[in-house]
Amino acid sequence: MELTEFEQAVLNRLKETQPGDVLTYGELAAEAGYPGAARAVGNTLRNLGSDYPWWRVVNSQGRLHPHGSLEQAKRLKAEGVLVANDRVTFS
Repeated sequence: MELTEFEQAVLNRLKETQPGDVLTYGELAAEAGYPGAARAVGNTLRNLGSDYPWWRVVNSQGRLHPHGSLEQAKRLKAEGVLVANDRVTFS
């Protein structure tokens, strides 16, 4: 599957994250060079599978993905991120 320029930029930035890093969809969009494209980031992550650290991306209020919150919380906690009530605690 060939990626669009946007998809590639998002995945490249996401691959730079380290264990314990957490980004919002909006931050990831902006850091990939596409400010304002938070919703498109979500669509990209949903459509491209799980061969990247998708669990490090949350919404602007720190909420986990509603259809994968158990797995996301497990992975974030394993990286030392504080998670409670399906939400990341930002420091």
